[in-house]
Amino acid sequence: MRFMDKLKRIQEAHNTLLCVGLDPELDFLPEGFERSHRGVLDFNRAVIDATSDLVCAYKLNFAFYEAMGADGFNLLQSTLELIPTGVVTIADAKRGDIPNTSRMYAKAIFEVLGFDSVTVNPYMGLDSMMPFFGYHEKGVWVLCRTSNSGGADIQLLEVDDTPLYQLVASMVTRDNYAADVGLVVGATAPDELEQVRRIAPKHPLLIPGIGAQGGDLVAAVGASRSGPVVINVSRSIIHGPVDGIRARAEKLWSEINALRAGYP
Repeated sequence: MRFMDKLKRIQEAHNTLLCVGLDPELDFLPEGFERSHRGVLDFNRAVIDATSDLVCAYKLNFAFYEAMGADGFNLLQSTLELIPTGVVTIADAKRGDIPNTSRMYAKAIFEVLGFDSVTVNPYMGLDSMMPFFGYHEKGVWVLCRTSNSGGADIQLLEVDDTPLYQLVASMVTRDNYAADVGLVVGATAPDELEQVRRIAPKHPLLIPGIGAQGGDLVAAVGASRSGPVVINVSRSIIHGPVDGIRARAEKLWSEINALRAGYP
């Protein structure tokens, strides 16, 4: 099954655009969980058990796992095994390097770990992303206009009067690739999100920045009117008492669907 077919199927089945970030920090594990590899796995299991019927995807940011050393790789694999097969998995690794190195990154993420999709950094150019684009039935999310405030330092620079992030969006849309290719656009930049949607009306968008970063939920949901959208939320769901995870996720799920219902 192609990545976009899997995403469409789960979004329809769960009536959702919500993605939960499984980004565990030892210092923020709720009471009752060991500050250890085992404790993190138990916590991830608790998050998945509480939210799996509300989400279309889980996003695992590699930094939180790599910081645990050798155990982190095993934890990635173990966490993936807990995720229901119909739910999309996103490797938030932001990879990108010369082609032979990118081939190894792609092999590790798609073949060894078995993720459905991955985030990649376009800064080194198209050839650094092509090894990821070459995987049939996988998804690739290209960083475009990121949710962090410092993203403007580079992404808003103009090249022949066009902001760089718009050139990245255009680059992704102009060719057909084996993989299904989308863009990462933060909800903290609603004007740029609208511009990207104009450039890439049908491409999938991965939208972080809702919750702790203060992104614009209305703009994020609005982008779903013309093409697929995945709205990622991490800290505002997974931080806090574990018995409140379900309620926090359900609240966002309801807010998103209420906005969707208001669109023609």
